[in-house]
Amino acid sequence: MHEFLVSVVAFIVLVGVMVVVHEFGHFAVAKLCGVRVEAFSVGFGPRLFGVKYGDTDYKICLLPLGGYVKMTGETPDQVSGSTPGTPVGYQLIEKIPGQERFQEPTQEGPIDDPGAFTSHPRWQRMLIGVAGPIANFILALALMFFYYGWINEVPAHEVKTTTIEWIVPNSPAAQAGLQPGDVISRIDSVNRPDWDQVDQQAALDQGQTVPLMVDRGGSSLQLSVHVPAAVKGQDFDVSDVGLVPEFVPGPIGVQSVVPGTPAAEAGLQAGDQIQSVDGLGFHMVQTLQAYMQAGAGKPIALVINRKGAVQPPVQVHPVKEADGWRMGFTAVPVPFGSDPLPLQAAFRKSGKFCLQNSSLIVEVLGRIFTHRVSVSQLSGPVGIARMAGDAAEMKGWLPKFGLASAISINLGILNLMPFPILDGGLILLLLIESVIRRDIGVAIKERIYQAAFVVLIAFFAFIIFNDVTRLPIFNHVKP
Repeated sequence: MHEFLVSVVAFIVLVGVMVVVHEFGHFAVAKLCGVRVEAFSVGFGPRLFGVKYGDTDYKICLLPLGGYVKMTGETPDQVSGSTPGTPVGYQLIEKIPGQERFQEPTQEGPIDDPGAFTSHPRWQRMLIGVAGPIANFILALALMFFYYGWINEVPAHEVKTTTIEWIVPNSPAAQAGLQPGDVISRIDSVNRPDWDQVDQQAALDQGQTVPLMVDRGGSSLQLSVHVPAAVKGQDFDVSDVGLVPEFVPGPIGVQSVVPGTPAAEAGLQAGDQIQSVDGLGFHMVQTLQAYMQAGAGKPIALVINRKGAVQPPVQVHPVKEADGWRMGFTAVPVPFGSDPLPLQAAFRKSGKFCLQNSSLIVEVLGRIFTHRVSVSQLSGPVGIARMAGDAAEMKGWLPKFGLASAISINLGILNLMPFPILDGGLILLLLIESVIRRDIGVAIKERIYQAAFVVLIAFFAFIIFNDVTRLPIFNHVKP
């Protein structure tokens, strides 16, 4: 229940902010162009409170899922005469008892209304349409600029290279010939990646064989690894390939030991440092956990450094718990500190972050349209809520700022797609009208929007269904 509530609240805050910023982009440019904005709403549904200033009703509504901007004459149903019974998109030109004559208007929008959206030049309407996505891009850039320029959490001892700490036996990584100590210098088309880029590219290449270039002992080796698809109900992680990254140097520190557990019986104490595991030098407890999981409970030999003195090896018998094999100790967390970057460097790094995420979503969409990636891998509201909840409970600020920026970028790019109802669809229709030098009939536009609305609803229903089927409650995996 706690996780559910955190996910719901995080989703409402995250998506609410993204959508309100998007709509504010439309609002600001519409005002600059002289379009009458009838309402700027934070939320949907019944009006709770607000203030009317000029032509605009600034209001807070009951349902806190985003917001909207209402401009005069922006939708086809507003492009008709005001006489009741007039067909949508037509003007009443003559009325005789028992007989009415109508004609399609020669211009869009409420007739002779200079404040209507459709009374303005097409280039202004295009600017208003593109302003929402641009506002999302600016928000993403601003969030990451603030993070890198004023926070920028970094491990106290960080390994800068994409060095592999350990390879799971019989995994795709092992079958590809990867070894501990290898440094990934290229994955697919990405040169000199960091671990975030490796993870993103591997997630993008699920179900495919990907070329890899690694540095091993001063030599470069060309390999290829098969990236398996994520297990249904679980998020993809680079560890699914069978490799464990090295993020920090130094041994694993023991913070506390649970009495009565295998670690306590083996004599581990708080303050100990695990120097080696079966002769392997591990640096993170996550690697040790993956090693125990692969060993399925077999005894392991630990070499302990206690107060600067190396102890004789001790044997530990892991026990299986609900979430995997455990020894019964808590590791010393990796120390993090704030190291804000100079403003120029922060701006460059935030721009690189936004560019990488923009390229990623564009590549995902391209692969969907070429049937190289299944549409079922997309996340909808339920999936975003889960990610928002996870980010809210993670330590540090990077997961929160990173997810918010990535979603803002995705919202901006998706809205630029040339599909009716979306901003990109509006821009496409305006471009077509500019080429043919006349307005497309209002009745035709209305039919286009109606068909697009049905398709969009069906698409979102499909995405939400996939989201729900990925929930843990529907994916019980037998131990």
